[in-house]
Amino acid sequence: MDTVVQIPCEKDGVLALLPHRDPFVWVSRIISCEPGKSVVAELDVDPELDIFKGHFPGHPVLPGVIIMEALAQAASCCLLVEPGMAGRIGFLAGIDKAKFRNQVLPGDTITLEATITKNSKRLCIADVVAKKGDLVCAQATQKYVMAPAQ
Repeated sequence: MDTVVQIPCEKDGVLALLPHRDPFVWVSRIISCEPGKSVVAELDVDPELDIFKGHFPGHPVLPGVIIMEALAQAASCCLLVEPGMAGRIGFLAGIDKAKFRNQVLPGDTITLEATITKNSKRLCIADVVAKKGDLVCAQATQKYVMAPAQ
């Protein structure tokens, strides 16, 4: 049975789509979505995250790998909201052309954008970008294997 999520949605809608749970949910809300084609979501970067105690003490910065995961989760929401995709999990399978341009700091809200360039039941590819206002923080081309949940 397909999961019906009204877009835009807050975290409850995100949790209805993704198998992830705290502390590893990196999408706060979905702003807009054209299922299987594109998504705009946001992540509110909580200043109290334990990760900031070690990355880097005295100058906390959200790690680039977490930004890439947030982008993958946003793209997965775009794919999982499609009819027939219920019960699947999007596994990050590759990251190409990754660039990190501006730091993401505690308290920031970043916009997560994904445009799906290839979409099949098995493999999907998306061009992704994370922005803070008009500043690009990170961008890449990501690949996902859409596998049935066990």
